[in-house]
Amino acid sequence: MFKGVGTAIVTPFKNGRIDYSAYRNLVKWQLAEKIQAIVVAGTTGEGATLTDKEREKLTSITKEMCSDRAKVIVGTGTNDTEKTLHLSHLASKNGADAVLVVSPYYNKPTQKGLIEHYKYLSERLNIPLIIYNVPSRTGVNINPETVAYLADRCKNIIGIKEANTDVSQADEIIRLISRKDFYVWSGNDDRTIHLMSVGAAGVISVFSNISPENMVRLTGAMLDKNYELARKTHFENLELMKSLFIETNPVPIKAALWLMGKIKNELRLPMTGASRSTIETLRDLLAKKGWC
Repeated sequence: MFKGVGTAIVTPFKNGRIDYSAYRNLVKWQLAEKIQAIVVAGTTGEGATLTDKEREKLTSITKEMCSDRAKVIVGTGTNDTEKTLHLSHLASKNGADAVLVVSPYYNKPTQKGLIEHYKYLSERLNIPLIIYNVPSRTGVNINPETVAYLADRCKNIIGIKEANTDVSQADEIIRLISRKDFYVWSGNDDRTIHLMSVGAAGVISVFSNISPENMVRLTGAMLDKNYELARKTHFENLELMKSLFIETNPVPIKAALWLMGKIKNELRLPMTGASRSTIETLRDLLAKKGWC
């Protein structure tokens, strides 16, 4: 699929509607910095609040702009298997190269339920599927053995975005799965270097929204085994990476992009804008970098 960086891109809003002009400018910037993939309508893109028509338009715009320059991945996961299937079909129809499917939230399925959910989707989709494990938001962890079971039986399940903060989870996934065409991506920017050191393909990143060049440099250095450059880039950006999660994502990343003059600082309910203290923290860190 891709090695390197997939930017989990924000969805800019203006007066309650998607600001497609600002969105195009963001994608253009990402492509200029040679990002390897754009993830549309994920958690960072507030996918849960987008209408079907908005999703279709964002996907088609992104595909048109990316062409063969970067992969287009669309977040389609919900806590309803049939709705997830519907959104995945829409993504495929509008040119997505793959779908990113978060584990069902709120329902809290068992490991058996997770297996049946992903198998059901896999058997009905002709598009590659990427599992997304983020237990801090869903309330359920996808065990490494469950991922290995699905990888062994569902060939169009091609990878996982692993956002469990325990890096041993990714260790086990990589140890258990022998498929060379199964990818593991870090779902946490500050864990990218750690996961890539044991074989992960890269990161699906929030931080790259504000600094695609740094994440491209970090992942490229890891893939080239230039560990000194990778460590340097990691530590130079670590404080800012972590600051993007002092409130719930995507609240801080949208505030940061607003401070940089890229978008309006607007989210859809139930998300609201960053607090004054968060904005001041981000302003100070961005100013140190010369980014605002």
